[in-house]
Amino acid sequence: MNYIIGVDIGTTSVKTVLYDTDGEVKGYSNDGYPLYQDTPDMAEEDPEEIFSAMLAGLTEVLRKADLKHGTLKGISFSCAMHSLILLDENHKPLTRAITWADNRAVNYADQLKESGKAKELYEKTGTPVHPMTPLTKLMWLKNERKDVYDKAAYFVGIKEYILYKLFGELKEDYSIANATGMFNIFKMDWDEEALELTGVSRDQLPELVDTTYQFKGLNKAYANVIGIDEDTPFVIGSSDGPLANLGVNAIKPGVLAVTIGTSGAVRVVTDKPVIDPKGRVFCYYLSKDKWVVGGPVNNGGIVFRWVRDQLCAPEKVTAEQMHMDSYDLLTEIAANIPAGSDGLLFHPFLGGERAPIWDANARGSFFGLTRIHTRAHMIRSALEGIVFNLYTVSLALEEVVGKPTSIQATGGFARSELWRQMLADIFEQDVNIPESFEGTALGAATLGMYSLGIIDDLEKVKDFVGVTNAHKPNPDNYKVYRELAPIYIRLSRQLQTEYKNIAEFQRKHDVENENK
Repeated sequence: MNYIIGVDIGTTSVKTVLYDTDGEVKGYSNDGYPLYQDTPDMAEEDPEEIFSAMLAGLTEVLRKADLKHGTLKGISFSCAMHSLILLDENHKPLTRAITWADNRAVNYADQLKESGKAKELYEKTGTPVHPMTPLTKLMWLKNERKDVYDKAAYFVGIKEYILYKLFGELKEDYSIANATGMFNIFKMDWDEEALELTGVSRDQLPELVDTTYQFKGLNKAYANVIGIDEDTPFVIGSSDGPLANLGVNAIKPGVLAVTIGTSGAVRVVTDKPVIDPKGRVFCYYLSKDKWVVGGPVNNGGIVFRWVRDQLCAPEKVTAEQMHMDSYDLLTEIAANIPAGSDGLLFHPFLGGERAPIWDANARGSFFGLTRIHTRAHMIRSALEGIVFNLYTVSLALEEVVGKPTSIQATGGFARSELWRQMLADIFEQDVNIPESFEGTALGAATLGMYSLGIIDDLEKVKDFVGVTNAHKPNPDNYKVYRELAPIYIRLSRQLQTEYKNIAEFQRKHDVENENK
């Protein structure tokens, strides 16, 4: 038997999964690192901590597997999008990795929207203008961190930095480049207007390569640490969203992938780039003739964590005393409340929002509170709010690529029967939960096998993925949600006029409190 490793460099950890070439999991490691949020809107990570986690994961998985020589055919990468690291002329970091969750470039995103340039850029890059992107981050750095910006010789993401350390080559795959907001998806090259806005030249950016590109000639010292041959191929791979679709077998037209982890996303695959005239969804490259159109949301499971920690401290204690998972207890409580939470709506924008409103100033709110509502209502309403928001993304997608035929759903939420059924009811679609373990890493491994010639078609992934649960919409529930969804959508539009005002008030008082 031969083997391949899928490495998923995520926002909170590196997940390393060893598969045999039949897609069976043979080893796993999850190595975490902190997110630094020292000031308002900051969200950074230490690139050396991420690199160490990646090395540790590979070393652990391979040590435990004890593979026969020559049976490891390659290592393939997935990576979170939108990260930015400034390097000096010796390729040493001048900054930490500024992640997608960092909102300090919000004013520059607003300026592009107000000037009309945001629409022009989106129509060329497929990436909505938002402070998550390196495009706006670079504008912010150029104007407000000029000292460090001027010292920079290179501008890269975390995957490019890791692979440079391993191989001494500065390359960037089309998919990660696509997510920078500086890549023209019709020319498959850096976009001149975007580069002009950032003040960055081509020679300060990595060389662009396809997602099937292979690195060879691993640094000997790292090969010894990991315990592999120096000539083991490393496949550059793609970004995490497109690979998540691949890893759950959602690559045929009409098959929608819905993911709810810490954040969330709704995505579908097309055979060519697709642009939304209203600018609500992204279009990211996966591989030749496969593009992923969809929308990411900031507020997934992280909202449920907030509900648990800030609203449900007694239930958290009860769960500990019962030796029960606190989230399981909360979903049991929520299941006793009828669909629609007796008219209580929750907009889950606790960390700004990306799709479909693309507003980093967005803030969360409960609407419709009366004396009859309890904490149990608030729990269920929060869960419904997360799914309603994903549903609004799917409506935008439907306008662009047509109505979905089925849903493949993944992420931590998939453990909950209540949430799975809620997804089927609000979307009014059959929902399947794939059997694949760590779908994004499986997507990376599948793309790696394709690059290495082990499989001849990405659709081979269907043989690696089964189904563990299937849900059909409940007519009694979806009738209720049909009434509430339009209210949820109208309300979010009306509140948008005040999001900036309340966000500016909060930022001002954060600064004032820091100075006391």
